[in-house]
Amino acid sequence: MQFIQYEGSDAYQNIAMDSWLLYHLKPEKPVFALWQNKRAVIVGRNQNTFAEVNQDYVDSHDVQVVRRVSGGGAVYHDLGNICFTFFVPVSSAAGVNFKQFVKPMYDALHAVGLNAQITGRNDLEIEGKKISGNAQRYVGGYLMHHGTLLWDSDIEAMIRSLNVSDEKFVSKAAKSVRSRVGMIKDYAPEGLDLQKFWEALQYYLTDEGKDGELVLTDEQRAAIHDWRDNRFSTWDWNYGESPKFAFTNHAKFAGGSIDVKANVDKGLITDVDFVGDFLGVRDWRDIKSEFIGIPFEPASVLKILDKNKDGQYFGTIDNKELSQLFQADNK
Repeated sequence: MQFIQYEGSDAYQNIAMDSWLLYHLKPEKPVFALWQNKRAVIVGRNQNTFAEVNQDYVDSHDVQVVRRVSGGGAVYHDLGNICFTFFVPVSSAAGVNFKQFVKPMYDALHAVGLNAQITGRNDLEIEGKKISGNAQRYVGGYLMHHGTLLWDSDIEAMIRSLNVSDEKFVSKAAKSVRSRVGMIKDYAPEGLDLQKFWEALQYYLTDEGKDGELVLTDEQRAAIHDWRDNRFSTWDWNYGESPKFAFTNHAKFAGGSIDVKANVDKGLITDVDFVGDFLGVRDWRDIKSEFIGIPFEPASVLKILDKNKDGQYFGTIDNKELSQLFQADNK
């Protein structure tokens, strides 16, 4: 197979590239790519981003959040992880079989001395430990099969990024993940580091280098950059495409208790209610309409609260603390 060179480790760019190539490359024969993302959470096409990520952690640790076009669950990427993508002409979606398209990577791993096994619906394991998860998307006669290879990923960052906000559960969750996830470096032949592993995979998949690179045109790369800037790096795609959901949260403050209830569609608040024994000077319902249609995020809520602070709608409760209730991982 020929390989395609991705650009750097920006997750917005790489997920945009994956997606653009699926829709527009239209190769006559299978092609593949090996690539890496810096710290990122990659959310499945049908997932609720608000419920999948620990927003405080990803904001404070420069973790990118990107929605992909394939299904499946949210995954964490970093530079201890190699990603791979195969683009394969397939006559119809009925002919798609997960195990069939996991096999090229299975064969590549065996070729470099790793005794991997295909298990479950889309996993690769070594000695019962998961080292790779995979997802697929079929569009117009072409299948994109992509996945991860865990060489030496940061388990704690993985746990904290994927919506574990309570310190009480972090160590327990990390222990649980370590018990079922394996790092390829622990099973690798002596002398094989990440760079050599990458080179060995590429050498095998290109038929010992004979197939070479499929070089994209400047126009193709410009189109991919456009997808990155105008779709895959936007809040509307990464958060706004979340399914409609209802949200509740509760907190006690010195100024009283509050239950926040919100309905959210396309990432925007469509209805909101505040219930509790807080002592508002004015009725908060006077400004309810200002919350409707804003993004479901603390920063947008805080703007409304600060704009109306003189009304003391929530008594002595601090506006910033109240706005933080509009965050799924604080439930």
